[in-house]
Amino acid sequence: MATTTTTVTASEQNSDPTKIHCAGLQCGRETSSQMKCPVCLKQGIVSIFCDTSCYENNYKAHKSLHNAKDGLKGAYDPFPKFKYSGKVKASYPLTPKRYVPEDIPKPDWAANGLPVSEQRNDRLNNIPIYKKDQIKKIRKACMLGREVLDIAAAQVRPGITTDELDEIVHNETIKRGAYPSPLNYYNFPKSLCTSVNEVICHGVPDKTVLKEGDIVNLDVSLYYQGYHADLNETYYVGENISKEALNTTETSRECLKLAIKMCKPGTTFQELGDHIEKHAAENKCSVVRTYCGHGVGEFFHCSPNIPHYAKNRTPGVMKPGMVFTIEPMINEGTWKDMTWPDDWTSTTQDGKLSAQFEHTLLVTEHGVEILTARSKKSPGGPRQRIK
Repeated sequence: MATTTTTVTASEQNSDPTKIHCAGLQCGRETSSQMKCPVCLKQGIVSIFCDTSCYENNYKAHKSLHNAKDGLKGAYDPFPKFKYSGKVKASYPLTPKRYVPEDIPKPDWAANGLPVSEQRNDRLNNIPIYKKDQIKKIRKACMLGREVLDIAAAQVRPGITTDELDEIVHNETIKRGAYPSPLNYYNFPKSLCTSVNEVICHGVPDKTVLKEGDIVNLDVSLYYQGYHADLNETYYVGENISKEALNTTETSRECLKLAIKMCKPGTTFQELGDHIEKHAAENKCSVVRTYCGHGVGEFFHCSPNIPHYAKNRTPGVMKPGMVFTIEPMINEGTWKDMTWPDDWTSTTQDGKLSAQFEHTLLVTEHGVEILTARSKKSPGGPRQRIK
């Protein structure tokens, strides 16, 4: 994962105010070190690193702060030489890693960024079949995930930053005694993924300001009492939405709905992609191939892998007790993607729009249950296309 520096200042400290965390984004650990960047000190900024090794490993990205046009307090592009595919660019600095109370149960990566239990499970390549008591806990986690997403979605509007949305998700998650699953997962620095316009997925919340006419995907995942929930939706920012944004977003919404209708015991995971891509093509859109749906529950990600494109060769047949996500990423133009230097943010190669919707699903004896289903009060929802 590419890194940038999180500076620790009194005005921006969002974690526990009694603790200092390393300014290295790959690290972020609590530290009592007094090792400070000398260049930052000359600018009146305190950037603390764990040790010499941590400082050296992060310095390549950190030094871009020293040349920021508006200094550390203003927004700037940390990758000025990177050729973005569209108008969306990274807007740094990132706020410090947010604090999670000690009494909230955490997944193993909360400590060092590595999902060791998940990696061990991947070697088995088994699709979990959950029992009634486990399903009850997953259902509760999914209910909380829906609550958090709806609260954040209600604040989507022109003028709000993606980092402010991350703060809402983080606070609402820990308020419910849950841990935001993305936080520190392979060192991901935030509690929410925010993907704006041409960003396909895994966008890192920063100082980006949402504008009238944008679309933004909010991807919420949380860990509660040993189980994960995972869901996302794409929302319209304001009322003046282009016909391209409407078509791409509504096509993605419809693709997920179509795939869910197919879910029942005996359905193969492979055939979902055939139907998703057919509907996308009928609406002059394409389907991203790099990312897929996945098993979820005891693990954040596990088997089965569920591609959303046609003629894929993924194995597996749906059985009662299986829990997984379907999350088609639908593009206005090419299906091909590219990744920013942060090693997370994925965008369309041609800079055209992308939209995504995701539910966590449970296969039942006779069909499927949408564990992360919308309520009548959920913000967002479909809009009429413009011809």
